[in-house]
Amino acid sequence: MPNRLAHETSPYLLQHADHPVDWWPWSAEAFEEARRRDVPVLLSVGYSSCHWCHVMAHESFEDDATAVRINERFVAVKVDREERPDVDAVYMEAVQAATGHGGWPMTVFLTPDAEPFYFGTYFPPEPRHGMPSFGDVLDGVSRAWTERRDEVGEVAGTIVKDLSSRSLAYGGDGVPGEPELAQALLGLTRDYDARSAGFGGAPKFPPSMVLEFLLRHHARTGAEGALQMAADTCAAMARGGIYDQLGGGFARYSVDRDWIVPHFEKMLYDNALLCRVYAHLWRATGDDLARRVALETADFMVRELRTAEGGVASALDADSDDGTGRHVEGAYYVWTPAQLAEALGEEDARFAARYFGVTEEGTFEEGASVLRLPQDAGPVDADRLASVRERLLAARARRPRPGRDDKVVAAWNGLAIAALAETGALFDRPDLVERATEAADLLVRVHMGEGARLSRTSKDGRTGANAGVLEDYADVAEGFLTLAGITGEGVWLEFAGFLLDIVLDQFVAEGGALYDTAHDAEPLIRRPQDPTDNATPSGWTAAAGALLSYAAHTGSEAHRAAAEGALGVVRALGPRAPRFIGWGLATAEALLDGPREIAVVGPAGDGLARALHRAALLAPAPGAVVAFGTPDGEEFPLLRDRPLVNGGAAAYVCRHFTCDAPTTDPDELARQLGR
Repeated sequence: MPNRLAHETSPYLLQHADHPVDWWPWSAEAFEEARRRDVPVLLSVGYSSCHWCHVMAHESFEDDATAVRINERFVAVKVDREERPDVDAVYMEAVQAATGHGGWPMTVFLTPDAEPFYFGTYFPPEPRHGMPSFGDVLDGVSRAWTERRDEVGEVAGTIVKDLSSRSLAYGGDGVPGEPELAQALLGLTRDYDARSAGFGGAPKFPPSMVLEFLLRHHARTGAEGALQMAADTCAAMARGGIYDQLGGGFARYSVDRDWIVPHFEKMLYDNALLCRVYAHLWRATGDDLARRVALETADFMVRELRTAEGGVASALDADSDDGTGRHVEGAYYVWTPAQLAEALGEEDARFAARYFGVTEEGTFEEGASVLRLPQDAGPVDADRLASVRERLLAARARRPRPGRDDKVVAAWNGLAIAALAETGALFDRPDLVERATEAADLLVRVHMGEGARLSRTSKDGRTGANAGVLEDYADVAEGFLTLAGITGEGVWLEFAGFLLDIVLDQFVAEGGALYDTAHDAEPLIRRPQDPTDNATPSGWTAAAGALLSYAAHTGSEAHRAAAEGALGVVRALGPRAPRFIGWGLATAEALLDGPREIAVVGPAGDGLARALHRAALLAPAPGAVVAFGTPDGEEFPLLRDRPLVNGGAAAYVCRHFTCDAPTTDPDELARQLGR
């Protein structure tokens, strides 16, 4: 019989709806039940495409004997971290503080007042590698609750007090300037992996936000070292196993230093951010590989993640059936020489093995290889390669597919809207702009709806119950602002302004700091607040970027002041931890550049107006905003009082609404914006 999770919209929670564990969703009722029964709460946090979440579910939560122990001694609460990033953030901070590391599944034991007192991540069914078995953990926690309640309460109280004292005071200390950005660049240079590109060692994650900073820094200053680090890292990832050499799109991270073997889950946010980075790299260099990867990644998002309602789904699982009934990580993506021969025939199999680095020994498990592009692959017959890729894709399509997390997350769709719209505009792919517009329509229709606030998730067109957090408002506003500049439809600027006004009203603290949850959000043991980037831009720095862009579009001093106040944290953290505040550094580059405001005025359908608009979009100026339409267009403040020149189209380049002389020459506009 299904448990309470059967009524949820989260695919991750629905995966646990038929477990023998009597799961509750996160709710006041669950904690009231724990209080009534006088038992602790077992909080388990994970997400749909998490490999070890599936492992622990199969080993423990589907086991009848384990379920009996849980149901008798605890109230079990299951949380999808992607639906409730606030709950995840608060308890992950506690886990990391107590154990020195974190990860998912996250396993936390709480009092009925939601105060944590024992922590962990994955626990095996039997003792292994120094870890206790999950059964031993359940027994030990239950005994402590029954026999040493005072000690448990004291530990919980100490933890909550420590977490509550961690509120950040960054902000209001002035915006970062040239010295801080130069120090950040120096820090990245020191941490750069000169052998394999990227930053740090294994596991190696795509440094999307740092790459955007490097590209913007080069555009503003001409620093060749910044461009080289970005270009080499993009090339290494694109040639590595972290990139799907057949179907496009990036896996979550590389388990090794050299980008060869990925953790195979594919997340929307990684692909949206990287799609935009590669498009921007092409804009800066004209690199063919960057162009190919940007377009293939955009096509992957549309082909594999687009939902029936027009949104973009969250993720593809790392695991799939390997054809024998086993659920195996990477089974959909890896190849042996024998599998190549079966799909291609012997001669083309040898060609594919050489080109994609497939060996008898393998680079993954059980003699299988992850496809990549070794540096010594050499020149190839393009037609033959296209045929080989097409046939391998067809063969792969016959394999059992990885599961898809179909929920639509507002923030990640905002990132995807920006990426699809920009990629479509830069590479003359109006279909991608149309897909971006459809995703934006879904967010307005379903996530904003008739209410005054933004919902974080939806599934199958049904709005989820959880309120949007700061990153949702910021990233959706970023997507809408990008779409406005590309389509010339001012309604997207209006929607962005609506969301950013809520940011000013509900998320800004004294001194310019920002909280991750709204002032009127459900209270937790502490209010989450984190300015550092993780897999996505932090809500804090994403909000700073969107506020700055909106101010450039509208001349709003209130929004610009809020952006500058939020960037105080970049002045504090950028020189010390640049890898973890890349989006803040990228936004600071835009601030130092103005950002540039480009008004393109001209009659609808005019060829010169379109050429000027394209020249504006191709400009590498950091954070530049573009308004496109007729001078009497009321929706774009930038267009007001910007007349046609001799009755024809013209472009104005401005800072703080003060403009240079207009130009009617697309090449001259490009020169103005390139300086």
